[in-house]
Amino acid sequence: MRLSSVFHMTVAAMLACMLSGPALAQSWFDRLVMPGPLIQGHADHEKECNKCHEPFSKGSQTQLCMNCHKDIAADRQQKRGLHGRRPDAVKAECKHCHTEHKGRDADIVAFDRETFDHGFTDFILKGAHRTTRCDGCHKPAVAYRKAPPFCIDCHKTNEPHKGQLGEKCDACHSEESWRTVKPFDHSQTKFELTGAHAKVACNACHAGERYKGVSTICGDCHQLQDVHGGRYGMKCDNCHRPEKWDVIHFDHDRQTKFALRGGHRKVECGACHKGDLYRDKLSTACSSCHAKDDPHKGQLGSQCETCHNETGWRQKVDFDHDLTHFPLIGLHGLVPCEECHRTPSFKDTSTKCVSCHEDSYHKGRLGADCGQCHNPNGWKLWRFDHDRQTNYPLTGAHRRLTCHFCHQESSIGKKISLSTSCYACHAADDAHQGNFGTTCDKCHTTETFKPGGLRH
Repeated sequence: MRLSSVFHMTVAAMLACMLSGPALAQSWFDRLVMPGPLIQGHADHEKECNKCHEPFSKGSQTQLCMNCHKDIAADRQQKRGLHGRRPDAVKAECKHCHTEHKGRDADIVAFDRETFDHGFTDFILKGAHRTTRCDGCHKPAVAYRKAPPFCIDCHKTNEPHKGQLGEKCDACHSEESWRTVKPFDHSQTKFELTGAHAKVACNACHAGERYKGVSTICGDCHQLQDVHGGRYGMKCDNCHRPEKWDVIHFDHDRQTKFALRGGHRKVECGACHKGDLYRDKLSTACSSCHAKDDPHKGQLGSQCETCHNETGWRQKVDFDHDLTHFPLIGLHGLVPCEECHRTPSFKDTSTKCVSCHEDSYHKGRLGADCGQCHNPNGWKLWRFDHDRQTNYPLTGAHRRLTCHFCHQESSIGKKISLSTSCYACHAADDAHQGNFGTTCDKCHTTETFKPGGLRH
């Protein structure tokens, strides 16, 4: 067929299309200028050239591609995946790699597994992953870009922890080998490994590869080493430290209401804490522990610290006797307790002077209240003001008389009061033989009994 004939036929066909309608004319025109059929995935758009082409604007073709392939557009914008990580990917035109109009069965992706650089993806192949087959991660009929990015997605069936440690496998394992465990920072957990704990093998605490839900209570791991038999509870760290189990770090002075001083600091814990530490609350009263050692048999109460100190039970007693009804004044302060307190009762001791001091001089003639004349600074240092302390002031010759001259009978145990009448003492000296009555002071004075001072 001649070329002119073909031309005429083409022109005739075009005229026929134009006469038949604009849509049919456009279809014939597209077929005439189209380089070839589209791939099967674009076949639905073969009659819609404006989906991929904009008249007289080649630069807008890539943007038209992005209008349909929105996932690729997002990768390019966020610089992720193959289309966002390659150095030229963001600026490159789609047609540079993907050429259309090559037929329904054409491969416009042109992907070569042998030469593909996985480093341009979001998952760089390292360690054992470099030798893994592609289909080990990329499942059939699933786009490559939709391959799961997390370890657990591929290794869930090999995961021995059964999900107890979460899904971040790379926190412990490396890509070189699944069984190669990276140094784990246990301080990121709620139980930091310090002291001897840092040297313990993982499976010593995490038996059966159980990592989640492992107790952090000391007693759960150290029950066999508990010499207290559970009596002190499970919080071993109140006393012990991971550095050395045998060294006790419990500060009884600060952490309790009973500070250990003196002899108490040397006492073993079990000597006082014989029962359950938390259930059996101990009393802080001395008698709760020392009742058997109390020589007073409880007669002085339970506050032993009033007299005794913690340095030694039998050492010097620190008792403030001034708090009693009998303050120790003068020489009394130097007297040993046993001199007055002859029995451990202490409360049965009398406060009367004669209970300790035998009255061998007055023999009871001046009563039992020695303190009226004597003071604790010295037995011989006595002072008695007869003028102020009695109803009979001593004047004249009376001042030179000894006490026993008038006070001749014992007054202990009975109430005896001497008469203040002159005649009571001077009846035997009455030269008048009672003829002038008993009121001698009408004529005589205490200066002298002689009648020199008589005024008739």
